[in-house]
Amino acid sequence: MSAKPSLIGLSHEELKTLVQSLDEPKFRADQLHSWIYVKNERDFDKMTNLAKSLRQKLSEKYVIGALSIAEKQVSADGTIKYLFRLTDGQMVESVLMYFEERDVYAVCLSTQVGCAVNCDFCATGKLGFKRNLTVAEIVEQLIYVRHDSGANVRNIVFMGQGEPLLNYDNLMQATRVINHSAEIGMRHITISTSGIIPAIDRLAEEKLQLTLAVSLHAPDDETRLKFMPINKKYPVKELVNALHRYVDKTGRRVTIEYILLAGVNDTKAHADRLNDLLRTLHCNINLIPYNPIGEQYGYERPSRDQVLSFRDWLMQGPHKVTVRIERGTDIAAACGQLQNKNLLAAQPA
Repeated sequence: MSAKPSLIGLSHEELKTLVQSLDEPKFRADQLHSWIYVKNERDFDKMTNLAKSLRQKLSEKYVIGALSIAEKQVSADGTIKYLFRLTDGQMVESVLMYFEERDVYAVCLSTQVGCAVNCDFCATGKLGFKRNLTVAEIVEQLIYVRHDSGANVRNIVFMGQGEPLLNYDNLMQATRVINHSAEIGMRHITISTSGIIPAIDRLAEEKLQLTLAVSLHAPDDETRLKFMPINKKYPVKELVNALHRYVDKTGRRVTIEYILLAGVNDTKAHADRLNDLLRTLHCNINLIPYNPIGEQYGYERPSRDQVLSFRDWLMQGPHKVTVRIERGTDIAAACGQLQNKNLLAAQPA
């Protein structure tokens, strides 16, 4: 493991400063920037339009990324889950998904090792919180996946491990690097949150054209508190009020994420209350049938008929309602299933 700093995560301007510190002309930063973020190259020696002397200076002082793959799993539907090892030995997961109906590749990125929010239906929460990811570690997940897969990734979702808004500064810097340097349009970037109200208000002030997705999962405090401890600090009505402020400030429609847990939050009464709660909010609603993480946690996925009934009840309200297209459930790569298990290492030789 290298103690050298990684160039991934540096902005174009920061790369200009770096090459000047090496007594190189500014245009070398443009070339270096293209190799890292457009061509997804991880080897200085392959950057053939850079002078050999510059490549040597760079390799002596820096690395292009510091992640290594501990394991890679491929789902029957083509989804790829990457288990990355960080330089301190911690693990984190990223997921590459292909959506045939839209001909789009998307990468689900993590922002923390583990998670402090501890939603009861989520495997990542069972890990506890280890630490925040750095800007470089967040951005490199994308660069590594593009390099390894060759996929033309055009969509990013911060829906992997961790609560993105609890790593706000690193998340924002990574988002800007991904937008400006990795050339992912801001409208193709989604940040998912369990509802950290002060950070939502802060994000509103950024006035970015990204999509904010909020894990609401219940229309009332009594239900939400059963499986989302964060609701004690940020109750439902206060959260929805914050979303109104966000919409007013940004003009952007938000996405309400709603995981369906059989017998817990999937009745017509829940749907009616949700419609009442969100009636005046500029939003879409995305339903997520529960992805199992272990029988010991006591949750079950509703039947397909129940999912569709819940969707139909919600469609009596004013909002667009969709059911999330599942990807990678068979390799525990779907929503709520990421848990850093190195399955290969656990198998007997």
